[in-house]
Amino acid sequence: MRSGLRTVPDAQRVVVVGAGLAGLSCALHLVGAGRDVTVLERESSVGGRVGAYRGPGYEIDNGATVLTMPELIADALAAVGADFSSVEPPLRTTLLSPAYHARFADGTTLDVFSDPDAMAAEVTRMCGRDEARRYLRLRRWLAEVFDAEFDRFMDASFDSPLDLVSSRGAVADLTRLVRLGAFGRLGGQVGRRIRDPRLRRVFTFQALYAGVAPSRALAVYAAIAHMDTSLGVYAVEGGMRRVAQVMAEAFVAAGGTLRTDTEVVSVDRAGRRVTAAVDSGGARHRCDALVLTPDLPVVDALLGPRRRRVVASPSAVVLHGSVPTATTRTWAAQRHHVIDFGEHWEETFAEITAPRGRGRLMSDPSLLITRPALSDSGQLFDREGAEHEPLSVLAPCPNLDSAPLDWDALSGPYARELVTVLEHRGYSGISDEFRVDHVDTPATWRSRGMSAGSPFAGAHLFRQTGPFRRRNVDPRHPGVVLAGSGTVPGVGVPTVLLSGRLAAERLGVERRRHARRGTGPGLH
Repeated sequence: MRSGLRTVPDAQRVVVVGAGLAGLSCALHLVGAGRDVTVLERESSVGGRVGAYRGPGYEIDNGATVLTMPELIADALAAVGADFSSVEPPLRTTLLSPAYHARFADGTTLDVFSDPDAMAAEVTRMCGRDEARRYLRLRRWLAEVFDAEFDRFMDASFDSPLDLVSSRGAVADLTRLVRLGAFGRLGGQVGRRIRDPRLRRVFTFQALYAGVAPSRALAVYAAIAHMDTSLGVYAVEGGMRRVAQVMAEAFVAAGGTLRTDTEVVSVDRAGRRVTAAVDSGGARHRCDALVLTPDLPVVDALLGPRRRRVVASPSAVVLHGSVPTATTRTWAAQRHHVIDFGEHWEETFAEITAPRGRGRLMSDPSLLITRPALSDSGQLFDREGAEHEPLSVLAPCPNLDSAPLDWDALSGPYARELVTVLEHRGYSGISDEFRVDHVDTPATWRSRGMSAGSPFAGAHLFRQTGPFRRRNVDPRHPGVVLAGSGTVPGVGVPTVLLSGRLAAERLGVERRRHARRGTGPGLH
C-alpha cells in the first residue's frame, strides 16, 4: 500500500458482499489480519464468474477457464496460513504445454508454448527462422512492459491520476512505459516486431479480455499477452471452480463467516457512514466497513446511481455441454484450449465492438474451445455405456448496448449455427454428438446484474483504465470499498485477485509480502 492513499480507519468488523474471487481474496487478507469478517453471497455456491453448471453426470466451469499467475491464489491463502496442500483434497495445478493450440483459416496451426525455446521452434516451423528471432525480441518487449507496469499500475490503488507521478519511482516507471511505446496501440506495437499476420493474432487477441479491439487497445495491455504466452497458462484439477471452493474453505477454517443464499438488497447508514448490509430476508449484518464486489449496476443500486456512463466490454455466447470421446478422438485439435480463428479478423472485432446500436454477430467467428478432461481425466464420465467429456465453446459477441438483440429467441438458433461452423472446420460429428445443456448469452449476464449484458465489465479504454477506472474508494461513501472487475485494476482472474488484496489494504491491512510471478506453494 502506498503511503498517503486514503484508507478506512477502525474497520474491525467487515461485511464482504460477493463470494467470487475478488471477495474471497479480500476476505482472506482481512481475516488473516485479525478482522471479524462475514461474506454474503447471493447464490447457493461460491465462485461468481468461476462457478459451475451441473449436467447429467458431470460438472463444467461456467465462467473463466484460463488461469495465469496462480501464485496470487497462493498469496491469498497464505494470509491465513494455508497453502495448496493444506486443503483436502489438495489444490493441484498443471502448467499447460502448450498453453493454447491456434488454428487458422488457411489450415495452418500453431502451438503456443510459454517456454521460449519451444515457442521459438514452433514459430520457426510455421513462419521461419527470421520470424522466430523477431518473436524472441517481441517476448522481451512484452516482459519489459509487464515489469514496468505490474507494481505501479496493476498492483496499485489510486486516489487521483496524480498518483501516477506521486514519487520518483512512479515517474521512472511511467517514463519507462513511454519509452517502450506502451501508450501506443497494441496492434501497431506488436506489428512492428513480428510480421506474420497469424502470429500477430496470437499476441493481440488478449485485447478482447480488456474489452477493446487490438487496433484500439493501449499497448500497456501487452502485459496480458505476457501473462498468457510467457508466464504460463495452468489447468486446475477439478476445474476452475475448485479455486473458489478452496479459498472459501480456508476462509471459514480461519474463523470467517460465509453465508450463501443471502442477497444484499440495501444498506443502513448513520449519517453518510454505512453501518449494516440488509439482506432480502430483512436481516441486518452490522459492520464498520462494507466491501462490495458485485458488478457496478448492483453496486450503484445499493449506493445510489452515478451520472458517468461506463462503456461496457463486448460480451460472449458460451455453449456448455458434453460430447462422446469417441467423437473427439477424431478431431485434429487435441489440446485443453483451442483458439479457432476465422479468416476475417479485423472485421470480426469491428462487428462486436461497434458503437451503440451498430453491433453485429461475428460473420466469421473466432472461437475458444475448452476441453478440460484432456488435462484432468477425472472429468471424464460415463453415460449410457459410452465415455464422455465436458466441452465449452465461447464466441465473442456484441453487448446489449452495441446490439440489443432478442437473445431469448436467438440463443438456440445461434448455438446451432456455431456448432455448424465447427463441423465445417473439421470437428467431425460435433453437430450430432455435442449435447448442449446450457447456453449463456448477454441476456444471462444482464440477469445477473452485469452492465450491458457483458461478463467482462467496463472496457479498458484510456478513460476507464488505471487511475481513470472506477476507484475502489469513494469519499461520498465513507466505509465502503469496492473490489472486482469493475474497479482497479480491472478484468481477469489475476486482476480480480489483486483487487481483493487492494481492497483489504484500503481497510488498513498491511501487505505481508509482494506477490509476483513464480512458483508459489503447491504449484506443480
